[in-house]
Amino acid sequence: MNSVHIVFGPLGAGKSTLARKLSAKLTGVRFSIDEWMFRLYGPDLPQPMNLAWVLTRVQRCEAQMWEMCLQVLDSGRDVVLDQGFMTEADRTRVRLLAGQSGYQVSSYFIDADLQLRRERVMRRNTEKGETYAFEVTGPMFDAMEARFERPSPKELEQCCHV
Repeated sequence: MNSVHIVFGPLGAGKSTLARKLSAKLTGVRFSIDEWMFRLYGPDLPQPMNLAWVLTRVQRCEAQMWEMCLQVLDSGRDVVLDQGFMTEADRTRVRLLAGQSGYQVSSYFIDADLQLRRERVMRRNTEKGETYAFEVTGPMFDAMEARFERPSPKELEQCCHV
């Protein structure tokens, strides 16, 4: 049976790297919110940053990505979702959608020390490597850090170990 693979964790934990490895291993199709947001809205990003503006567009992207995921799943392939999943409600919503559509779900929580994650993000800004989509400033990092909801012990029990 085809599966939905949810990769989640705080900013700079290594979600995109893990999602790329998973999609290669599974020959699945990866959906990355950073790539979609950059391509569709990057040139229009307001200065200074407006979190409400960004979150509205994230929701639009996620809705379209889910429609694409269903097509991929129906065609016989797994999907790997690298969408941030900042809140438990975000993660639960996708688990329910997948279950209602008849697909299995595997969740992967990835984390790292706060200082290491901040260093990774700032280095990614400079190096602009494989997982770079757009610059994440210090204030953006702090805003996303404050928004991230760590998984409950019950949610962690449902996660695959990486």
